[in-house]
Order: sequence, then C-alpha cells, then structure tokens
Amino acid sequence: MASKKTIKSALESMMFTWGEPLPAKTAAEVFNIHWKDAYDYFKELQEEYDQEGRGIRIREVNKAFQFVTCADNSEYVERLCTPVKQKRLSQSALEVLAIIAYKQPVTRGEIESIRGIKCDRVIEGLEKKNLIAEVGRSTGIGRPILYGTTDVFLKNFGFTSIKELPDIDDIEGVIAQDEAPVENSADAQQFSFDFSGGNEGSEVQVGFDEA
Repeated sequence: MASKKTIKSALESMMFTWGEPLPAKTAAEVFNIHWKDAYDYFKELQEEYDQEGRGIRIREVNKAFQFVTCADNSEYVERLCTPVKQKRLSQSALEVLAIIAYKQPVTRGEIESIRGIKCDRVIEGLEKKNLIAEVGRSTGIGRPILYGTTDVFLKNFGFTSIKELPDIDDIEGVIAQDEAPVENSADAQQFSFDFSGGNEGSEVQVGFDEA
C-alpha cells in the first residue's frame, strides 16, 4: 500500500487533472483503500491549504473535492479576466430555486401552489442549467415528478451540503411577500445576492439570467 504522503500527493494531481469535484469513493478505488480513509486524506489536504494561506484552496461538495481559487483573491482574478460575463437568473427563477432547495423533494404542483403561478418554463430553465434535477416520483395521484437541487447548485453557491442553507422558518411566507411575478413584466428586475459558503471566509456572489 502506498504511503500517506504518496497518496496525498497523488490526490493533488488527481484533483488538478479531474477538474470536476473528485468523489472520495472514486479516489479510494484508485488506491484500493476505504473511501473514509480517502476522505480523511482530502480533509487533511484541505486544512493544510487553508492554514498555509494558499491562493488555491480545496472545496468539498457532497464528499467530493476540487481545487478552487481563494475567495480573498477574487478582486485580482476579476481584473485578470475582465470583462467577466456574469450569469443571471430572474427573480422568478430564484424563487423557484429557493422553494426547491428548502422543500425538496418537491413536485411542480407544490411549487406552483406556493408561488400561485405556473412554473413550467422556469423549472425547465433551471434543469438546463443543471441547478435542479428529477429525483424520483411522488406516491400521490399521477405520481408527479419530484425535484431536488444538484451538486452544481452546491458548488455554485459555495455549500458543502444542503444542510448549510441559511435558516428560513417559512419559505412560503417569504415568497408570498414578493410583488407580482416578474415574468408578467417587461421590466423584470435583475439582481444579485450573496451566499456565505461552507468554507470560512468564502463568499459566492451569484447573478442570474432569466431561466
């Protein structure tokens, strides 16, 4: 069996090559070790990068890991990459995404009952962006499709798991306070907001194009 130092070094190379979040289970199969051991090695690497103040950090997404840039360096990265194209979601898409995130698994009918308006187009747009996905079928009449958020959602908003969502006591009440649905207006308001991610000091600013 390879030494701990060798495995951790290899994990760095694998993350760099893989690009997408590398599941601990997949990495473990490469070394023929238990996935929990691979997970612990990833966490050790993550802590080392944080403690040393590296410009590259390691982010966890549902027990998978990937390299990301340090949030403190975002200003310099933006200068390098200017002009930066910002992706946007409309307020209506954001509302549907929030309902799914907090109520999942949830059916289209349940989403529409909260918003009081049809959501077919918005749900389709969120699926195309891979922010939500079908996660099963309800046992109700007609066995409607159940929707939930994806790992892409977690990664884009800086969450390690869905448990890190900010606390909201009444998502229905929050949605009900909004004004008329934006898709009924030609001047649909575009906006952005911040989510604090699971990693200390990390902040993900997300703008949205209408889904």
